[in-house]
Amino acid sequence: MEFLYEYGLFLAKIATVVVAVGIVIGLIAGAAMKGKSSKKGELYLENISESKEQEIDDVKKAMLDKSQIKALEKAEKKLKKAKSKAKDDEAKTKAKLFVIRFDGGVDAQEVESLREEISCIISVAEENDEVLINLESPGGVVHGYGLAASQIDRLKNANLKVTVAVDKVAASGGYMMACVADKIISAPFAIIGSIGVVAQIPNINRLLKKVDIDIEQHTAGDYKRTLTVLGENTDAGREKFKQELNETHDLFKQFVADHRPEVDIDKVATGEHWYGTQAKDLGLVDEILTSDDFVLTNLTKYDVYKIEFKIKHNLAEKFGIAAELGLKRVFGVLSSWSVTNTK
Repeated sequence: MEFLYEYGLFLAKIATVVVAVGIVIGLIAGAAMKGKSSKKGELYLENISESKEQEIDDVKKAMLDKSQIKALEKAEKKLKKAKSKAKDDEAKTKAKLFVIRFDGGVDAQEVESLREEISCIISVAEENDEVLINLESPGGVVHGYGLAASQIDRLKNANLKVTVAVDKVAASGGYMMACVADKIISAPFAIIGSIGVVAQIPNINRLLKKVDIDIEQHTAGDYKRTLTVLGENTDAGREKFKQELNETHDLFKQFVADHRPEVDIDKVATGEHWYGTQAKDLGLVDEILTSDDFVLTNLTKYDVYKIEFKIKHNLAEKFGIAAELGLKRVFGVLSSWSVTNTK
């Protein structure tokens, strides 16, 4: 038992060092990113309809013997010429389904790519075209997700029908985005909701006093700074901080209520989250369906195009992103454990 204890302690020390090194690397690379990032990128477009049709054709052929494959290919050649003109005429009138993905972090920096993708869609979309957004986010900063929600609103203002698909999670700011859409579909066990506001800040003032370090902070305006990390916090500052949280929560509730008036907002705006099937019963989502099934069922109705804007990164930026993703995975596991064990 003593060996297991010492071994566990050793692993804990190693994990602490790895996380600390990752944070330092992330901060250094992040500083490089802020100073050198050009925000340039490229727009990628993929015809999903063609690739899916090819996949289906390949699967069909894989289940046939050689003679059957030859007969199928011969029949296809005969039909190809006749179908060619009909297909061209159909392409002129067939509506398009544009598919984009938003996989948002806490700071919602992915909104930069989202803006480019939506601008592209608005510039080329025609009447009867639709948009599917694969949305995955546990939420984050209010201003970042507020801007992301406004991007979805741009599509609606352009008279485009928007469907948001949640396969894993759209909580807090993620749900703020989702509720703007005309329709929300969700996987059965996707996490939905968390219509609440949370903020926390460490304070090390007592520790600094123990080592005889004084902190001076001067402000103009009673509430220029409510809570602080280094200084001594006051009851008045705490009350103002809570007031601001409640005001933000009220705005969040009103935003959801405006976009989904059928929802009992007081019942769902408790900060709780629900799984997809529960969320449907509460009116937070419209249908239990994955993004994959949505695309498959619409292949015959639409020409489906995937659009992605990729920002180009230099070596320092790539290194910083890799460190950031590593840290997100570490803390993501801890967050997942917390969620599944506190409900």
